[in-house]
Amino acid sequence: QVQLVESGGGLVQPGGSLRLSCAASGSIFRVNGMGWYRQAPGKQRELVASIASGGTTNYADSVKGRFTISRDNAKNTVYLQMNSLKPEDTAVYYCNADITYYSGSYYYTNSWGQGTQVTVSS
Repeated sequence: QVQLVESGGGLVQPGGSLRLSCAASGSIFRVNGMGWYRQAPGKQRELVASIASGGTTNYADSVKGRFTISRDNAKNTVYLQMNSLKPEDTAVYYCNADITYYSGSYYYTNSWGQGTQVTVSS
């Protein structure tokens, strides 16, 4: 039906930058809200940033001013630009999206990507 594929994770030094991408594919009618979550070892998954279909954004306090979420509706893709990275940003980052898709009829699903590792270390 639908699939979310993330890319862009990796190892970066403190103060560095990374850009994550997440593309939705399948029999998509409409991608509604999209967001990025992260989960560090031994911690619960937490919301990092979200963006509505109209562009309204929301950020966790810990990333405000450093991270920027954006989307390309034509490509069904959401991005997370991460600047001034800190060791505490180390986590697996997951893409999430609310999607309406067509499979004989219209259905709604909330989908997750497979996760991409971000490690901030010197």
